[in-house]
Amino acid sequence: MDYTEAKHRIEQLKAILWENSRKYYVENAPTMSDYEYDQLMHELEDWERRYPEYATEDSPTRRVGSDLEERTEGGFAKYPHKYPMLSLSNTYSIREVEEFSERASKSLDKPFTYCCELKFDGTAICLTYRDGKLFRALTRGDGEKGDDVTVNALQIASIPHTLKGSGFPLEFEIRGEVLMPYESFDRLNAQREAMEEPLFANPRNAASGSLKLQDPREVGRRGLICTLYHIPTGQVDFPTHDEALKAAESWGLPVSAHRKICKDIAEIEEFISHWDSARKQLPYATDGIVIKINQMDCQQELGYTAKSPRWAVAYKFKAEQACTPILSIDYQVGRTGAVTPVANLEPVLLSGTMVKRATLVNEDQIRALDIHEGDWVYVEKGGEIIPKITGVELSHRAPGALPPVFPHLCPDCGTPLVREEGEAKWFCPNAEGCPTQIKGRLEHFVSRKAMNILCGEATIEQLYGLSMVTLPSHFYTLQAHQLLRLEGWKDRAAARFLESVKASLNVPFERVLFALGIRFVGETTARDVARHFGSVDAIAKATKEQLLEVPEVGEVIAESIFRFFREEENLSEVQALKDAGLRMSVGESAARASNALEGKSIVISGNFSISRDDMKALIEAHGGKNSSSVSGKTDYLLAGTKPGPEKLKKAADLGISVIDEAAFRELIGEHTGGDAAPQNLEPTLF
Repeated sequence: MDYTEAKHRIEQLKAILWENSRKYYVENAPTMSDYEYDQLMHELEDWERRYPEYATEDSPTRRVGSDLEERTEGGFAKYPHKYPMLSLSNTYSIREVEEFSERASKSLDKPFTYCCELKFDGTAICLTYRDGKLFRALTRGDGEKGDDVTVNALQIASIPHTLKGSGFPLEFEIRGEVLMPYESFDRLNAQREAMEEPLFANPRNAASGSLKLQDPREVGRRGLICTLYHIPTGQVDFPTHDEALKAAESWGLPVSAHRKICKDIAEIEEFISHWDSARKQLPYATDGIVIKINQMDCQQELGYTAKSPRWAVAYKFKAEQACTPILSIDYQVGRTGAVTPVANLEPVLLSGTMVKRATLVNEDQIRALDIHEGDWVYVEKGGEIIPKITGVELSHRAPGALPPVFPHLCPDCGTPLVREEGEAKWFCPNAEGCPTQIKGRLEHFVSRKAMNILCGEATIEQLYGLSMVTLPSHFYTLQAHQLLRLEGWKDRAAARFLESVKASLNVPFERVLFALGIRFVGETTARDVARHFGSVDAIAKATKEQLLEVPEVGEVIAESIFRFFREEENLSEVQALKDAGLRMSVGESAARASNALEGKSIVISGNFSISRDDMKALIEAHGGKNSSSVSGKTDYLLAGTKPGPEKLKKAADLGISVIDEAAFRELIGEHTGGDAAPQNLEPTLF
């Protein structure tokens, strides 16, 4: 490989790793398993060793992933860590653990032991205690600074507000992990399923998302726990890491209970082997073992790399696997027309959750796995994320079992499927007439990360079934009297729905572009393309060569965008959305609904009949300004259900007017009516 190719691969790997790091730490919606991520990281490390001239300071090999969110109104304050919060080097090989031990032995001219602990699959937390009281709780952030989640940490029962006993420093940091036990995870996902909200992929994502909630009381209801495992060197005077943890335990802190002091590699391997099996009986997720040099002076002597301590390594368990029979195979049509086979399985417990379905990806994958009807298959959750079938247990295959026949007609509309050259999937070409594709595009358009309209799958089904909405632009023509004629709709539901439609006029152009549902154009690509060209008109006129000038846009994406804007139906729909008032350029301001709140500074607190983001958009639509904290410049504290007591107290002290949602709607000239909410629509309407 020449230098140009090497540079290209290094840049490609960096882009992939940073994008997946963002999905993991910020969005809590990973699309890549830990193993796949670690393998790509090792590949990048190898390339940078071979071509050091292309190794940059911003490489993911030198910087930890960040969970920091952009500071928005009502967002978390950020504070620096007294000591950097680094990540651990990961390995899936006992041999690499042995190499870690050998390196330590060569560097240290003294005897030492190892402290082996469970590696918890949660979200990192750093607690600071001052005068025996919890002073601050920070997320790992970017390693240098973290989000201040103290008010939420105080809602986690296992985190003490005040230390007990004596002997603790006047001020010190202790670090660990916030976890969501399986029982809490299952309960939360059951609640979200009942509310037709997206489910969390695993307990780690649920814990991370819960820790960043704006309502502390809701954090308290999520059933989180905390386990602590590290006091940075220099804050306490103990000869070993294990003794420091024992002291922390005596102060009432929830330290890691399952740990063992090991003298050599044989004992480490025995500990790993034991917990690789025993972890399945734990009430929370673990994904490996952390091996640390126990002696504090040895830790100081070994020091750190730019990203990881040299005195610790994490051994990651292989993905958990189970064997279960395929009951049937469904063929699902997506919004782009792609047909995906999905295996319905005999339910099996895997990584703490019950797995009933697993994607088979495409026809080629079915053939590669040699799957037959009724086969028993091995299912695993790579990185405990998305269940996938990895193999077949041939000894269980029934005599005469046949391979499944991939359909040649669309399972929904009956149109002959097509498979373009170079494509792995079969597609239904009937984009304008296939009901599943149309409803899928509508669901994508209204989704939270697109236009964020209060409209779930059941409502889409209802509106589409009555031919009231077949294109996204039709949402903007709906009237209250039309909705009130529908089964189950009352004044309040119709008002909330139409308010969310109006609020969507404030969605920035990059999200509008994402909402259009152009094939291969995800959130990040939509943002990059929108910022590069500035407007939908410029994108529509762009040549493929000009589209390729956008960073990370390759031939496939450029061709997809180019073709989208060459189809008359799409151009007509974009024009209809433009006429409806959607933002179609970067920096474009949406038309105000009124000037009722002109010059007014408003702080919101609590929960409302619409999302907090929608409420903020409504304030701005009527000329108001959102503020994150109550001050002498605040005009109103808009208090929903369960408002923050500190904000209420400060508003009272400063004589700030506190209004509820009904009074707010009077201010902007809206009336919600008093009819009861319909009972047979999805809860997102209410």
